[in-house]
Amino acid sequence: MTKKQQPSSNRGWFQKGQSGNPGGRPRQRPDGSNSAFDIIINRTLKASRNGVPQEITVEEALQQRTYQEALAGKRMAIREVMGWIQKREQWLAKNEPAREPKVSILYAAGDPDNADQALVLLGIAREVPELYPHKGDNRPPLRLESWAVKAALRRRRGATALTKKDIEEIRRCTHDDGTLKLPEGVDK
Repeated sequence: MTKKQQPSSNRGWFQKGQSGNPGGRPRQRPDGSNSAFDIIINRTLKASRNGVPQEITVEEALQQRTYQEALAGKRMAIREVMGWIQKREQWLAKNEPAREPKVSILYAAGDPDNADQALVLLGIAREVPELYPHKGDNRPPLRLESWAVKAALRRRRGATALTKKDIEEIRRCTHDDGTLKLPEGVDK
């Protein structure tokens, strides 16, 4: 058997404790120094928007130019702007706080005591002060809003035809009866 031969010279191998990169790791730039690109892109230009002179960065000017070209229909500019939009949407989805649903209180005085108050509260009817309540009746006189009457009449599909008396009653109880379109098939 032959012994495993060891290399006679140490070519390509480094001595123990000796670095393979005698110059060391390249030094990083200090925080204050920027590349030529950073220096150019952060410069400001004088431009006018709607006739008002303003200072904008080169980056803003390039973005505005790309946006204008996209509006003009240039495909590469459209792709670039669509990329901006996609990045923004992704960022918003990731970083935007959850929106809480808006709750609006229409009326905070409590529950209505009766149906008349509920109709007024919901805007379905309105009080008509020029009409006097009947003797012994302390309820305020109400008339229905025309939109509510129209909605109710639209829902009468397949119902029996209205009589002349029904139509007169509808007109009497509606606030603005001139805007109503009543069904044609009227029983006498």
